[in-house]
Amino acid sequence: MDLHTYLRALRQRWWVVLATVMVALGLAGFVTVRATPQYASSVTFFVTSSGQGMTDAYQGSLFLQQRVKSYVDLLSSDRLAQTVAAEERVGLTADEVRSRVSARVEADTVLLSATVTDTDQARALRLTEALAAHFVKLVHSIETPPGAKEPPIKIEVVGGPRVNAEPVSPRPVRNLVLAGVFGLVLGAALSVLRGLTDTTFRDGETLQEATSAPLLGSIPYDGHARSNPLIVGTAAQTARAEAMRKLRTNLRFVDAQEPARVIAVTSAVQAEGKSTLACNLAITLAEAGWQVLLVDADLRRPRVAGYLGIGSGAGLTDVLIGEVAVEDVLQPWGDKSLLVLPGGSVPPNPSELLGSKAMADLLLSLRELTDIVIIDTPPLLAFTDGVVVAVQADGALLVARQGKTPSAQTAAAAQALHSVSARVLGCVLNMSKENKIDVEQYRAYRKGAPVERLLATRGEASPAADPVRVPPTDAVATTSADNTEELDRVPR
Repeated sequence: MDLHTYLRALRQRWWVVLATVMVALGLAGFVTVRATPQYASSVTFFVTSSGQGMTDAYQGSLFLQQRVKSYVDLLSSDRLAQTVAAEERVGLTADEVRSRVSARVEADTVLLSATVTDTDQARALRLTEALAAHFVKLVHSIETPPGAKEPPIKIEVVGGPRVNAEPVSPRPVRNLVLAGVFGLVLGAALSVLRGLTDTTFRDGETLQEATSAPLLGSIPYDGHARSNPLIVGTAAQTARAEAMRKLRTNLRFVDAQEPARVIAVTSAVQAEGKSTLACNLAITLAEAGWQVLLVDADLRRPRVAGYLGIGSGAGLTDVLIGEVAVEDVLQPWGDKSLLVLPGGSVPPNPSELLGSKAMADLLLSLRELTDIVIIDTPPLLAFTDGVVVAVQADGALLVARQGKTPSAQTAAAAQALHSVSARVLGCVLNMSKENKIDVEQYRAYRKGAPVERLLATRGEASPAADPVRVPPTDAVATTSADNTEELDRVPR
C-alpha cells in the first residue's frame, strides 16, 4: 500500500478514528475522576565521609557513590519500616510504610532522595519526617565500626522534608493528552488495518481496477431509497436522481459509433441494488424522450413489477413458452414513454428459457418496438441466467454495491462476461458514500440555483444544445419536438 492508499483508508473510516479518540478520552476522564488523589512528600540526603582513613579524595568519592546505591535498598528495608511504624504519629504498619516509600540516587552524585506518597497530605509529611530521622540514625548505627565513636560516612538532610501542595496523581491534563494520542494512533491503525482486510469496494477507482471496465456512474447512498426506490416525484430532485442522469449521459457516449440499444443490468451477487438501478435507468431514459422497454429477466426473483407498482401476472416467462404474445403483456408506465415487460410466473428452468431461440427472437422484435431495451438479469455468480442474457444483449452494465460486494466476486463476474465475449459497457458503484460532499453541495445548490447553472455544474450542455433533457421538477417529462428529432436519429 502506498501513501495514497493509507490516506484514502483514513478518509473513508474517519469515524473510526473519531470514535476511538472519544472512547479513549471518556475512559481517561472516568478513571481520572474516580482515582483517589495522591500527595507526595520528599526529603534529600547528602552522603559524605568523615575523613577518617580516606586520604585519597578521588577514591573516597568513588567509594561514596558506590556506597550510596546500597542506601536505596536500606530506605525501603523491613528494619527501617518497622522502626518508623513504631512511632504513634505515623499510624501505619511496617508493610504500609514500605509500600509508600521510594528512593533514588542522583546520577554521578552522592545525593539520595526519598519520596513518600499517601492519600493524606499531612500523614505523608509526618511519615517523611519520621523516615528521615530514623534513616540517619540507622546509617550511623550500621556504618560505625566496633569501638569507634563516629562512622566514616555521614548522612545529612539537605532538602525537606516538604510536601507538595497539589496531588501528584491523578494528572487530568496529562491523562487526557495521552489518551487522545493513544486513541488517535489506535484509531488510525484500526482504520488502515480494516482497509487492508476489507475486500469490498470503497471507491470507483478500485471497482474499475477489478472489472477492467470504465466507471460510468457512482450512485450516492440515499436513506430514503428503501421506502422510495424510484426517482419520481420529490425523489427526482435528489442527488441520487442526478447521478442517474449522469449515468444516462455516460451511457450515450460509451461508443457513439455503435450505441448499445439492448442493455443488460447485472451484478455479481444479490442485494446490490441492480433491479432498482435498472428501473431508475429506464425511467431516466424515458424522461429524456427515449422510447424505453424495461424487461424483467430475473425469472428466479422478479422484482420490477413490485417496484413499479404494476400487475405481475403474465410476463416474460409466458411469452417465451408461447402462451401469450408480447404485445398482450407489455404494460405502459408513466407517460407511456416507458413500457414494462414483467417477469411473469417463476419457471422451473429459467436458464433454458433465457438461452432459447424464443428469447433471441424476442429481443430482435423488441428492438423494432422501442429505442432502448433495459434488461434486469439475475446475479452472475449465482446462476448462468445473467451470462446467457448478457451475451445476447448489446452490452452489460455491471453493478457493485459499495462496502458490500467483495472485489474478488465482482472481478469473477466481469471475467464471466469476458469469457463468453459479452460486451461490458462499464460498471456502476451503487449506494456510494464516497461522494457525500457532492450530495450536500447538490442539496444546497437546488435551493435557488437556475437550471442553466445546474447544467453547467454537471458539465452538460443546455437544453437548446442537447436533445437529452433534464426532466421537470415533479413530473415525468413529456416528449417534445426536440426529443422527436433525437428519436428519429436513433437506429431501429
